[in-house]
Amino acid sequence: MSIATLPRTVRTFARLRVIAQALTKHGFGHFVGRLQLGGYLPTANLFRSKKKQEEFEEIDPMVDIGNRLVKVCEELGPTFIKLGQIASTRADLLPAQVLAALEKLQADCKPFPSEQSKIIFERDTGTSVHEAFSSFEDRPFASGSIGQVHKAVTIDGQKVVVKIKRPGIDETIRLDVYVMKFLAEQAEHFFSELRPFRPILLVDEFTQTLERELDFVNEASATARFFEIFKEDPGVSTPMVRWDLTGPNTLTLEYMEGLSFREAMQDGGPVIDRKALAHRMGECFVKQFFDTGLFHADPHPGNLRIRPSDGFVLIDFGMVGQISEDMIDKLVIGIVAAVRKDVEIVVDILAEVDALGPQTDRVALSRDLRLYLDKYYGLPLHRLDMATIFRELLETVRRNDVTLPRDFVALFKSLTIISGVILQFDPDFNLIELLKPKLSTMLRERFSAKRLLRFAGMTSWHIGGILRDGPRLMRDMLRGIGRGRFQVNIRHENLDHLASELDRSSNRLALSVIMGATIMGGSMLLSMESAVKIFGFEIRYLGFVAYALASFIAVWLVVAILRSGKLS
Repeated sequence: MSIATLPRTVRTFARLRVIAQALTKHGFGHFVGRLQLGGYLPTANLFRSKKKQEEFEEIDPMVDIGNRLVKVCEELGPTFIKLGQIASTRADLLPAQVLAALEKLQADCKPFPSEQSKIIFERDTGTSVHEAFSSFEDRPFASGSIGQVHKAVTIDGQKVVVKIKRPGIDETIRLDVYVMKFLAEQAEHFFSELRPFRPILLVDEFTQTLERELDFVNEASATARFFEIFKEDPGVSTPMVRWDLTGPNTLTLEYMEGLSFREAMQDGGPVIDRKALAHRMGECFVKQFFDTGLFHADPHPGNLRIRPSDGFVLIDFGMVGQISEDMIDKLVIGIVAAVRKDVEIVVDILAEVDALGPQTDRVALSRDLRLYLDKYYGLPLHRLDMATIFRELLETVRRNDVTLPRDFVALFKSLTIISGVILQFDPDFNLIELLKPKLSTMLRERFSAKRLLRFAGMTSWHIGGILRDGPRLMRDMLRGIGRGRFQVNIRHENLDHLASELDRSSNRLALSVIMGATIMGGSMLLSMESAVKIFGFEIRYLGFVAYALASFIAVWLVVAILRSGKLS
């Protein structure tokens, strides 16, 4: 079952009501109205006094919007906090001020009872905690929106960490994701100014990420792959997966000793060859980006452990990126073209990866990219700030309605984060110098005779398929046209909203006519001179019932008009 196939139920509408209230509370009431969510607000909200404008305004409007979005996410709970965190990774879609606010979101949650952890572990692995571990710490040392982590020691004496999924989180997330998809579709439908930010794309990526995170086997598989990649590398360590104690709701990993980043940076601590450590980190991530195609997408200091004599430890593979060989080819050629200022090649590569949007002007994009490259051309390597370069690049592509592939953005962000970490260990480290020989080698390999022959063979196979199947497909198409099966599909935008508004208006008009007729009928009954009785009851008194019914309809109409926000 897909994560977003939850049917429309009472719980769905109740959740929409909570979301509409939270948005209204934090200054997004105009969005609620335009998203057609006013009907989910309780009537009491209509008469609630509005907060003073200065409560929401900041010096920078984008900073204000970001801060209010953070408040909305925190109020709506773990799923929306997770959405905010994932949205903060899409710097090509959202303004920098909003991203800076969303990056502050923390998914720390209250832990659930350890007894539930033990029950989930036993149900998931078929082994009780007492049979699997000689010791198991009841108090978790970390607790997030998806699960919590306990330290333990296995029966065979290995120190491990055990991650247990939070009970009931699947149903909660399915409901929230269903509602998010509905809201994203509404936003893209009714807000033309929000379409460049791709709300549906953000929610789709969020859904895919959560589907992977909800099944701990995915994280276990990624961790195991990194373990295989670096098990022979003496300078890089990753945890080993205990597959016998792992399942969809339980993940057991080797506990990795090491200093935290803060401890390693303290003066007077263990002696660390910081230059060597920085070089090892750089080589580790260059290998991930260009050799394996699988990379750690969130290498912040909290996911690193430093071993003074043995390099460093990489942990937490909940967020990983994967880039195909074809994408690596395009990335390498694009980087080389950018270095040589061949802007047209860069634009062609963006077109090939389907990054250009319907509003993209290729001439304007080429001009902006050329200005961007001119700014950094000839700048000394030690003056290059990867974070600034990355931010300005994303501002350039966002301004031109360009949406980079998700894994491209994840790779650039991972490179930016690890660059910042490396420079704290060795301010003189030059990542560009480390990349140059790798890029040169890869470029030679991409244009080697062996690779070109293989490419020619694949191209010949595709051309042969076209020549073989082309005449048959053309014949079928012409036959379909001749039999009247040719169809033209027309897609309309916002006409369904117009139809909905017409239905709403006609219904209100019908109620108004009924109300007027009821008042007239009640007045005629009350004006009757003779007291006609049926079963001893005077009919004229039904006029009061008619007035009461008309009054009820009038109040209903007034409330509906007020809730629609279209009184004037």
